Amino acid sequence: MNLKNKKVAITGASFIGSHLIGELIKKQVASIRVINLTKKHFSIIKPYSSNIELLTADLRDLVTTKKYFRKIDVVFHLAANHGGRGYVNKYQADTATNFLLDGSVFLAALKENIDKIFYASSGCVYPNYLQTDTRKAIFLKETDVKTPYDADNMYGWAKLMGELTLKNYYLEYGLKSAIARFFTVYGEEAHESHAVIGSIAKAFIGQDPYKIWGDGHQIRNWTYVQDIVGGIILATENIDNATAINLGTQERIKVNKMVKLIFKYVDFKPKLIKYLTRMPTGPINRVADISMADKILGWKPKYRFEEGLKKTVNWYIKSKNKAKIKTNLEKLLMGK
Repeated sequence: MNLKNKKVAITGASFIGSHLIGELIKKQVASIRVINLTKKHFSIIKPYSSNIELLTADLRDLVTTKKYFRKIDVVFHLAANHGGRGYVNKYQADTATNFLLDGSVFLAALKENIDKIFYASSGCVYPNYLQTDTRKAIFLKETDVKTPYDADNMYGWAKLMGELTLKNYYLEYGLKSAIARFFTVYGEEAHESHAVIGSIAKAFIGQDPYKIWGDGHQIRNWTYVQDIVGGIILATENIDNATAINLGTQERIKVNKMVKLIFKYVDFKPKLIKYLTRMPTGPINRVADISMADKILGWKPKYRFEEGLKKTVNWYIKSKNKAKIKTNLEKLLMGK
């Protein structure tokens, strides 16, 4: 699919969505309609305000969703009730509303004859039992998602059901879709509830003792947002049959290493580090295998973690108010 001159809709207007808009403009799409639950994040889209239509709507309502999908060619479905590890662990009933949200979006896309839908899935669909041993160099392959399913919390189950639903929509109705499983995305405009931004925030305000959730040995493959957006575009252009692909790096980074790099870039050194081992950490060894994305899309991440992290730290320091972050930190860490 060539996105040039296509009329597109983006559900969700916050972190990843705001970056996707810029790339779609480069692709010379005909129009961009952004649909978000509230106006909360519209301020970060201001640089593109002359090129897009900003709408607020509850997409769990099918009638409303159909209305806003009318005469749209491609839907990028990024909207979800989600947050960082603290949020998805604590607010399971809230994240379960994604079942209703996704169902409404998919059915509306079908009814309004959308050419294709892109679905933002997650590494949370992978079985928990594969991610329990930090001694092993595990790289999760797309084919690892199989029965018996063991997704990560209600958020992961909702994403898994979204994937399976789209596969069956394609088989039964011919609705074309592309699916990408995002792995621990970070970058400019991300929220403090996510590990990298939360860790930057704590260093930024000079938290001492500096608090780390878990024992610091958890392994992740933090992926810079611009790499994710590039993968979204390629997946949408090249996949029709609801095949799910991983978008992540293969850098195996421990939380302790991530924090040390943040200290370096923020120029901060606490007197004491305190490990909060009772706080939620999620699976302790989650890293993607990206060979399928390379084979099908020719996609590989362009940014190494240290490079993307430095850019993110610089953005955070320039754009945030230290006093405000300090006052609201605990709420931010558990938010969405």
